[in-house]
Amino acid sequence: MKTIIRIAKTELRVLFYSPIAWFLLVAFFIQSGIAYFMMLRSYATMQEMGGIQLRYIDHLTLQIFSSQGGVFSNVMQKLYLYIPLLTMGLLSRETSSGTIKLLYSSPIRVRDIVLGKYLAMMLYSLLMVAAVSVFILAGMSHIKSIDSGIMVSALIGLYLLLCTYSAIGLFMSSLTTYQVVAAVCTFVMIGILSFIGTMWQGIDFVRDLAYFLSMQGRTQKMLVGLITSKDVLYFLVIIFIFIGFTYYKLKSGMESKPFVVKAVRYVAVLAIGLAVGYISSRPMFTIYHDTTFHQEQTLTPTVQQIIKELGKDQLEIVTYNNALGNFVWMGLPEQRNNTLSNWDLYTRFKPDIKFSFVQYYDEPLDNPDYPLSKMYPDKTLKEAAEQNIRGMGMKMSAFKTPEEIHKIIDLKPELNRYVMQLKYKDRSTFLRVFNDQMVWPGETEVAAAFKRLLQAKLPKVLFVTGDLERDIFKIGTREYMTITNNKTFRYSLINQGFDADTISLDTRDIPEDIATLVLADPKTALTPAALARLERYIDNGGNLLIAGEPGKQTLLNPILQKLGVQMLDGVIAQPSKQMTPDIVLPELTPLAQSLSQELKKTVEDSLKVAVPGVTGLSYSNNNGFSIEPLLVTDAQRSWLRKSALVLDSAEIVYDAAAGDERKSLPVIITMKRQVKGKEQRIVVAADADFMSNANLQRSDVQTANFPFITAIFSWLDYKLFPIDASRPSSLDKRVTVTPDGVDLLKIVYLWVMPGIMIAFATILLIRRKRK
Repeated sequence: MKTIIRIAKTELRVLFYSPIAWFLLVAFFIQSGIAYFMMLRSYATMQEMGGIQLRYIDHLTLQIFSSQGGVFSNVMQKLYLYIPLLTMGLLSRETSSGTIKLLYSSPIRVRDIVLGKYLAMMLYSLLMVAAVSVFILAGMSHIKSIDSGIMVSALIGLYLLLCTYSAIGLFMSSLTTYQVVAAVCTFVMIGILSFIGTMWQGIDFVRDLAYFLSMQGRTQKMLVGLITSKDVLYFLVIIFIFIGFTYYKLKSGMESKPFVVKAVRYVAVLAIGLAVGYISSRPMFTIYHDTTFHQEQTLTPTVQQIIKELGKDQLEIVTYNNALGNFVWMGLPEQRNNTLSNWDLYTRFKPDIKFSFVQYYDEPLDNPDYPLSKMYPDKTLKEAAEQNIRGMGMKMSAFKTPEEIHKIIDLKPELNRYVMQLKYKDRSTFLRVFNDQMVWPGETEVAAAFKRLLQAKLPKVLFVTGDLERDIFKIGTREYMTITNNKTFRYSLINQGFDADTISLDTRDIPEDIATLVLADPKTALTPAALARLERYIDNGGNLLIAGEPGKQTLLNPILQKLGVQMLDGVIAQPSKQMTPDIVLPELTPLAQSLSQELKKTVEDSLKVAVPGVTGLSYSNNNGFSIEPLLVTDAQRSWLRKSALVLDSAEIVYDAAAGDERKSLPVIITMKRQVKGKEQRIVVAADADFMSNANLQRSDVQTANFPFITAIFSWLDYKLFPIDASRPSSLDKRVTVTPDGVDLLKIVYLWVMPGIMIAFATILLIRRKRK
């Protein structure tokens, strides 16, 4: 060990008695500083601007250090420029100068030479980590409540990457006497290890092996605070392989052995490394450690408990990928490891999940505005598929025909799009991807699918039909399909764990086991039979959502009267420069904000619930109900108008003489009471359009309607569904410096400190030269 340390000291002297080591260290320090202060200043500017900009200041530790363009991402993308310049002379210098022969003839063992030089690079790598740590320490004072766990994890990832590059560079330096050639070979090898994960993706075993060898994205989880044994072991295995190669390369220079013996040595090192790496990367052998403050890289306890309920029975996930679908890229062989990576959160707690993939082609049904005949005119289904498959560089034989896939499964109800079928025991359900920025299902959607497999008593929501109420199966502007049965929409009830269906009160009694009954904007009066069934349901303590519209008070007020609630005459006006005066943006009450974590965040983001065409509600607490409002209008911005709103007329103004009333009014309320040993919950809304397709697809204003509607159904279901996978809000939401303060800090960190380092290096090198 003393010999190894002595060699390491000698190598470090050589490094630091040359300008290159100092130059690279200073350049690395400045690069880290530029990335840090660029991100810090952008958030300091946003914070100083205030207003809506504050919405985007969140998880600052991740944003400034680990995001795309953050400190760690920035420096890691350019590490390959530094290490080859440092390692290119480690052994090639000895070979070209002839000193390697002296080492061979000395009593120093080859192992000590290799490990000593590698130890020197490990120590230099620590200096590079220390350079980044300067800005982490700065961040602790510049970012309020910084998540230090993420920083520790990211530093470990950075150091492992530096050590891996050093091992590669050491081996390449042993192959040639030319330092430039060694540097180029190191560049090439790092490039190969970065892109090997995209090669040979058609064969499962080879794809897994290539993915293990790939360095691409190996530090990604560490950057966000998750340390996994398979990522750590990957770096250690690669280091072992290249250190082993270096040892046997130098060893071969000291002895005369047949080529076969030398080749077997290299193959043995490679085989041992790959075997250890492949086995350790299997889910059942992987160990995880989440370093984040709120355990954000780990499933929430609620979802963990659901997975635990699955027990040891086999869970199989079959992915069906349509070659003509919008998300065909997600199901291609080269994307399979990314798909498996998306499941890492779940295989951590159930490592025996079995995955299989089915490729097929059939007519996509998820975009009726662009049917296949318009996208591929004058082509048959087979010809269109062949053209698309050939363009992806794949063979037609890898895809099942429509006839073949129909014998296996009917995917038309799933719109013939990319979908995952979850199989458990003798049950199955579908898990979908969505038409939004996230695309992949989140914890809530996955947990809901698991609950279906467990045959839990999923909440059923029945919508009354028969009197021209809102329809949950139509895409018209006034209908409710988006929020109920739209399979491509993340917040649709069907994707959140609810079952939505219709019921005619004229012909059927209301089942007792449903979660909620919804009566939404009937256009004709309910028949006596329907009213009798509805009253009996209410008297028995059934949960209910009633939504009406201004102008139709006479249809619902007789029903609401028995609850002690009435829809007021008139309509609320709220003129604004951006929207028509019938669009009201009421305030969320404290009760509404408490319904879900998401709703609480909307208040912080200054988002409102849009209710187009609404009147006020009046109520009394004399019927045994405890009544609290969810949405209340702002008396300063709106008023109750007695006459109709004509949207294309002159400016709408308050007119007290015409009976207008300027006061704060509840527009959506909650009601609860104890009936037959359970708490009955009812929601009454003086607007039915807040859940309509058109309102949920608004582009003129960003609203909080999605989380508000979900929170209402959750409250009616006693918050059992959707599965609560929320986490506490991040604490690192503010910076403690101003933009001017950042500019001053840049002078200190990017000019003064590098200047001191350069001055120290200059003095050291001059004194060394004089000696």
